[in-house]
Amino acid sequence: MREFLLSQGISKELLNDVDEFIETHDLNKNFEYRIPKIKYKYYGKKTWEKAIVAILSGENILLSGPKATGKNVLAENLAYLFKRPLWTISLNISSDPANLIGSDTFKNNEVTLKKGPVYEAAEQGGFAVFDEINMAKNEALSVVHSTLDYRRVLDISGYDRLNLHDATRFIATMNYGYIGTRDLNEALVSRFLVIDMPTISENDLAKLFKENTKLNNGAIKIFTKLFLDLQEKSLNSEISSKSIDLRGLLSSIELMNRGLDIKDSLELGIVDKTFDDYEREIVTDVIDTLFSKNMDRADLFEWWR
Repeated sequence: MREFLLSQGISKELLNDVDEFIETHDLNKNFEYRIPKIKYKYYGKKTWEKAIVAILSGENILLSGPKATGKNVLAENLAYLFKRPLWTISLNISSDPANLIGSDTFKNNEVTLKKGPVYEAAEQGGFAVFDEINMAKNEALSVVHSTLDYRRVLDISGYDRLNLHDATRFIATMNYGYIGTRDLNEALVSRFLVIDMPTISENDLAKLFKENTKLNNGAIKIFTKLFLDLQEKSLNSEISSKSIDLRGLLSSIELMNRGLDIKDSLELGIVDKTFDDYEREIVTDVIDTLFSKNMDRADLFEWWR
């Protein structure tokens, strides 16, 4: 990861500060398995710098942006970089305090606390991700206000007050403008530093395809243009964001690599993510413009050459 970040333009001094953080914060070996294994790397120098400095400064961060900007990828990358166990809490309208901090349970003839992900992250110095934080009701999150601000405590009625481990950080992610999302109240937002996640650049997208697929250079240009064209149509409200699915596109490429037809693979990973016939037609037209009828798998992959 260090060499990758240096190639992204992150300074050695900043990475040395990360190394010092790792050395000075203990890690319970029983939770080492929770340090994520990285499949994809996040590309973007400024965003990396903001996130690293915020965490080193003891802050929590809110990653806000449209779909396919790498919010969850960055969160996992940060936990991996800082060598901290990661807990991810997927929030929705039904989420309640018990989903976050835990609930009473009966064990050995007594009532004990079944620890939730926030409690375990607070206790073990982990990174806890509030995924889609604006899907949850504000009142469900009010229970962790004292955990997120300068007090850094978790106070549960009937149990001992827990002071957060020095390494504990909270990372929230949110998409905006989707059905079911809501505005976050000021009290909650004030407990985070907000990073507005930019859309991936053409250059970084090409690097991602180069590192994670077996596409040849010509095919990388085609798939890069496909994603950016669809993203532009979504930003211009010509289509929804359902087909702007970078994971789906990478899966489509893997299906092609394993022998499935180009168009069939793209239908599975991209086109059929939307259930609107008109929108599906627009996405198909973009694909047909970039992939000629006589193009096959041999034209796309390095190993055919």
